[in-house]
Amino acid sequence: MACSVYWRAPDGLATLLRGDSLEVLEQLPAASVDLVFADPPYFLSNGGSTCRGGRRAAVDKGRWDRSRGIEEDHAWNLRWLDGCRRVLRPHGTIWVSGTGHVIYSLGFAMQRLGFKLLNDITWEKPNPPPNLACRSFTHSTETLLWAARSSSSRHHFNYDMMRERNGGRQMKSVWRVTAPGKAEKVHGRHPTQKPVALLERILEASCPPGGVVLDPFNGSGTTAVAAVRCGHRYVGIERLVRYLELTRWRLLDERPSWAHGTGRDRPIGQSRNR
Repeated sequence: MACSVYWRAPDGLATLLRGDSLEVLEQLPAASVDLVFADPPYFLSNGGSTCRGGRRAAVDKGRWDRSRGIEEDHAWNLRWLDGCRRVLRPHGTIWVSGTGHVIYSLGFAMQRLGFKLLNDITWEKPNPPPNLACRSFTHSTETLLWAARSSSSRHHFNYDMMRERNGGRQMKSVWRVTAPGKAEKVHGRHPTQKPVALLERILEASCPPGGVVLDPFNGSGTTAVAAVRCGHRYVGIERLVRYLELTRWRLLDERPSWAHGTGRDRPIGQSRNR
């Protein structure tokens, strides 16, 4: 698949790249990113069902979420994580989201590649969908792995802000954050959309002021919205045009002055603002 600049903000503070994550990561400059947030496929589209809006719905997010077997899935995780490590600056960090279906592969791959695990954050969802099979506990959490590029990295952590946000006490590793509501889905939906509040906390805690944030699985653009609100530069990678357009509209809600952004499938490195 060809890689291209789908859209870039007039001031260059946000860039959306269209293409396969593995291929686009290879084209990005080494040591150019301060923080990576990645919400990769969980490989859950296996013909099962869930509850959505009070009704039974098929678990089929798309071909991108279908497992190719644990060995191939793990090899793929190693490849994209290695690509992210290459573009991270020496003191940069990465956040990776997942459920129990994939998080152990991700954590093992990160350690194999030389990342230093800093925290495993539990995101608790106050109102999760019920377990329709009634054969196990209701899935109500996701895990966020936070890691530095290497054991020698002097990573950024805004301890004082996090303590202040937590009433003057150290913030713990269990975060109770409500899933995204209708206000975050006015331009469309994505099956694995994260709440902006979750990403804002991540960026406020661990991205240096004015840093570059990369999301190799851009999806609905929640990371992009949070990056803009927190004053960072953003780079997102996405294959599907409908999600690139969803992200662009969400960014225009944040910055109406970006209506004249450029790009639209120009080769990476050749898009120019006019």
